[in-house]
Order: sequence, then structure tokens, then C-alpha cells
Amino acid sequence: MTQKISAIFLFFFIGFTVACKNNSSSNLNNDTNQSGTIYISVDESFKPVIQQQLLVFKSSYPDANIVATYKSEVDCFRDLEKDSTRMILVARKLKPNEDTFYKSKLDYIPKQDVVAFDAVAVIININAKDSLFTLQQLKDILSGKNNIPAIMDGNNATSTVRFLQDNILHGENFGKNVVATSGSEAVVAAIATMPNAIGFVGLSWVGNNDEPKQKEQLKKIKFALIECTTCEEEGVFTKPSQSTITFNQYALARPLYYILKEYAEGLGSGFKNFMTNERGQLIFRRAYLAPAKMNLIKRSSAIKEEISN
Repeated sequence: MTQKISAIFLFFFIGFTVACKNNSSSNLNNDTNQSGTIYISVDESFKPVIQQQLLVFKSSYPDANIVATYKSEVDCFRDLEKDSTRMILVARKLKPNEDTFYKSKLDYIPKQDVVAFDAVAVIININAKDSLFTLQQLKDILSGKNNIPAIMDGNNATSTVRFLQDNILHGENFGKNVVATSGSEAVVAAIATMPNAIGFVGLSWVGNNDEPKQKEQLKKIKFALIECTTCEEEGVFTKPSQSTITFNQYALARPLYYILKEYAEGLGSGFKNFMTNERGQLIFRRAYLAPAKMNLIKRSSAIKEEISN
């Protein structure tokens, strides 16, 4: 009798352990592609466009409740380690050591892919005298060699800071002239009052001319034009736009990734599918980012026109 009870107990214990492991695969809420509640973390650089994505998704699927928090890139990756966070939206994919970590923890590697291409926009005051910058000039500013005030969206935990350190400074330290603010909106506000400063912010915050608030901001700030390193002609400078990002003419373009923890398809997959299909891609396009999954027809354009303000 005792052996029988022990066997039954062992059977239920094994079943409970397997169930717990499956639940850690992000199916705790028994959600579907169109219903349930999940938590996601989003790089603050992409907040305006992801808010639009979530608004349209919710209007289409009223039973879907996606709770988004907006924070630095490093904090998003920290959240991904928690069972409660289903998805993050960030500017880089998982590194090989992170793949290994999640394979060990979850028995699978989270799904990831690019949904759109964004850019780090270089913004200056509307009355600023200098509006053309080579990559070397940007490096001189960011390193402190040129003491122009440089305004960032936070400390070294943000995707914008990481991107500039990797792609402009190539690992060097920032100069003392580099100032951190409390977020992207604070960068725009600071540049609007500082004629001699330069700011770095995600294009999603300043590139949508159809958004009333951003349209109003462009009365106080403007885009700096950055050296095109891929153009056949020398001396070509471009500002961030769908065209210059799509055709690799803007030097500070970057991807927008989703990273999704779901062993089986649930609400996270539903939102991922929405962003990668037509309606989601059109939202990225309307926000003046470059959609990653929508075929765009290449047309010839007069790139020199980008030089004028």
C-alpha cells in the first residue's frame, strides 16, 4: 500500500514539474493570438510608434490586453529574464551567450526578427549655424575633442548611447561634454532651447510630420545632415527618412527587433504577426520608419536635394 501511494505521489510530482516548466514557456495566462493578458518591455526610443501599433491592435482585438512599459535597452533585456515578461522590442538581437542562456533556462531560444528600420536622428536648434556633420566630426563631439554640448536620452544603458559608442566611437569613452537627460522627449526639449548643442534621439520621436506634437516641435528644432558613406559621389549629406534608411544612405540607421518568449503561439505571437503583416508594416511606414517586411519599389531620386534645409 505504501509503495502504491509513493508511486502515485511520484507520478503527480513529475506531472507538476513538467507543467511548471511549460508554464515558464509563457503560457501562464492560457492566452490566444487575440486574447489574454501579457507584459512586454519596449525600448523607450521606439515608444511613439509602438504606442500606435498597440492602439490599432487593441481596437482590432478588444479581448487582448498587452501591458507595455518603456525603458532603457539594458532594462528591457533584464526584464526578458523574468517569467512575467513575454516580449521585448529593442534595437539589437540576442548575442550568442544570451542564446545559450535561454536555451538552458527554457529549453528553446526565443524567437526574434527585425520588424522595421529606425535611425538615430541628429537634431539641432532651428537657429543653429552648423547643420552638416561628417562621421569624424560626430566622433570629435562625442569624444569631447570638440566641446559642443551633446545631449543624450540617458546614461550608457540606452540603445542610442550603445549604438553611438559602437558605431561612432568604436568603444571609446564619451567626453565630459556629453550630457544625459531623462529620456527622448527631454532631449528634444533641451535642443529647442540650446542653439549651440547637438542632440541624439530615435527617429520615432521627431520624424512623423503627420503627428501634431512632432510637427510643432519642428518649429524649434531641425535635422542635422550626416555624411553619406555609401553614396558614389563625395560630399553628399543626408537626413534620416524612409528613403535614406531603406537605400542605406543614412549612416545612423538601426534595426527594430522583437524578441519573443513563447513555446507555443499565444498573444505575443499574435502581436508579432500583426507587426510583421500588412497593417503593422503600414503603421511603421506611416510613422516614417522603413518597414522590414513590406516590399518597397526602388525609384531614382535626386539625393543632392537632401543637402538643403
